[in-house]
Amino acid sequence: MPEEKVRARPAERLRLGVSACLLGEAVRWDGGHKRDALLVETLGPRVEWVPVCPEVELGLGVPRPPIRLEGDARAPRLVVAATGEDLTGRMRRFAEARLEALARLDLDGYVLKRASPSCGPGDVPVHGAMGGAGAGVFATALRARFPDLPIEDEGRLADPDVRTRFLDRVAARSRRHRV
Repeated sequence: MPEEKVRARPAERLRLGVSACLLGEAVRWDGGHKRDALLVETLGPRVEWVPVCPEVELGLGVPRPPIRLEGDARAPRLVVAATGEDLTGRMRRFAEARLEALARLDLDGYVLKRASPSCGPGDVPVHGAMGGAGAGVFATALRARFPDLPIEDEGRLADPDVRTRFLDRVAARSRRHRV
């Protein structure tokens, strides 16, 4: 886990946490990325990104076997799809420590990777007896630790109205940090 230190924020830039794969970092299970041009090219000049990949930072490596959510959508388990190894406890412990480090950075918002079993903020498929859809384990911990933090996924930010509302909330939070 990278050591985060309290840093002075650039005067005009928003500080956003982001799923590292969205910035083009090759951290996904298959060694790829999900670079999002809107984030990198359109928002990038206005943003100081704080990239996080919970799966890599947990020590799962790249490439790695796919993981997924299983069980009850209200409290899914994070498991390695091929073996059933349960990573839920490890991810929750990692998230607690990582979010404590992120708290020192006074983030203005966060952009998560949709459909990710660790970062998806909702509508992530949950496999198994109960099935349905839920939220990723890291995303759930993020929301619990920072209930007032503006959080969106990259898919929803493609909608101009959603993006405008998100950026308005982020800017308002940023102004409060500067007072």
